[in-house]
Amino acid sequence: MRAIAIDDEPMALEVVRSLAAKVPFLELTACFTDAFKALEYLQSEPIDLLFLDIKMPDISGLEFVTSLQKRPLVIFTTAYTEHAVTSFELDAVDYLLKPFSLPRFIKACNKAQELHQLRGNTAAPAPAKDYLFLKTGYEQVKVLFDEILYMEAAGNYVTFVLEDKKLLSRMTINELSELLPADRFIRVHRSYIVAKDRIDKIERHQVCVKGNEVPVGASYMQQLQKV
Repeated sequence: MRAIAIDDEPMALEVVRSLAAKVPFLELTACFTDAFKALEYLQSEPIDLLFLDIKMPDISGLEFVTSLQKRPLVIFTTAYTEHAVTSFELDAVDYLLKPFSLPRFIKACNKAQELHQLRGNTAAPAPAKDYLFLKTGYEQVKVLFDEILYMEAAGNYVTFVLEDKKLLSRMTINELSELLPADRFIRVHRSYIVAKDRIDKIERHQVCVKGNEVPVGASYMQQLQKV
C-alpha cells in the first residue's frame, strides 16, 4: 500500500516514518508538516492510506478528511482522545494515541491492508519487500532477508546473525515476528527464529543453520518438520 503522513510535529512524522519502514507491505511515499502541501500532492499522486494528525494549525485532521473528494483509508495519529467517536463516524480505519508502539502500529496497518483488499483494488500489487530496517544505536541499518541466518532474542533485544556479522536491535521477538515473511522464516524456540532456506539439518532438539546450532523448543518441532 502507498501511504503518506501528515503531522505538524516533525518528530511525530519521524516516528511514523521509522515504524512504516518495518511494515513489509507499506510504502510511505511522503511526509508533510503542511496539510495544504499534502493536499496538492494528493491531487497528482494516488495513495491508499493516510496517517493523519487531528490537531494541526489552519485545518484540523477531521476537516482535512471531509475536504477530500476521493478519500484514501485513514489512520488518525493523535495525543487526544476526545475525537475518537467523530473519527470513526468518518470511517477511519483506526485511531492511534501517541505515543504508540510498533505492535499497535502494525495492528492498525494490518486492518488497513484488509480493508484495502476488500475494496477490490485492481491495481497491480506492490512487490513485497525483501528487506527491513533495523535500529542499531542511532542508525537505521538496511538488512536483506537473504543475509539473515537466524535471530536470537533476549528480553527487549534481538541479535541478528548474518552471513558476515551480527547486529543488535531493540525489539521483542513477538514484534520481530510481525515483520518477517512467514514463507521465509520460522520460529523454532521461544527465543529463536531461523531462515528456512538456511537450515542444513533438523535434529531432535536443535537445527543446524550454516554450521550454527540453534535449539528447538518441543512445542515448535511439529511445525518445523513441515518445512
